[in-house]
Amino acid sequence: MGKKNIHVVGAVIIKDNKILCAQRGQTKTLAYKWEFPGGKIEQNETAKEALKREIDEEMKCNIEVGEKLDHTIYEYDFGIVHLTTYYCNLLENEPVLTEHRAIKWLPKKELPMLDWAPADIPAVEKLLERE
Repeated sequence: MGKKNIHVVGAVIIKDNKILCAQRGQTKTLAYKWEFPGGKIEQNETAKEALKREIDEEMKCNIEVGEKLDHTIYEYDFGIVHLTTYYCNLLENEPVLTEHRAIKWLPKKELPMLDWAPADIPAVEKLLERE
């Protein structure tokens, strides 16, 4: 049996020139790693619809999904993750913690200080390259 393909989306939410970073809880795979919040794309959902829904469920806030930042394929032990990240704007409500251990708003240049999940690292690097 080959590994399963897992299609996920991540939100690069920018506010006041800072980017929202979310830390995974200890019960999750990749415990305590940092990521761009998001989740799996369900059947019959577009990537952007999935991202809006996941952020609404996980962070209780409403976002507008903008242009695509990056698409990465990363092979973990548990499967092959296809991660597409999008620039997003916060429309209403501040993000709250429901599933994550912590969230931080960081300026771009401080992103490398966090211990990122491997699939998210290329998106971090892309953000750093862009002015």
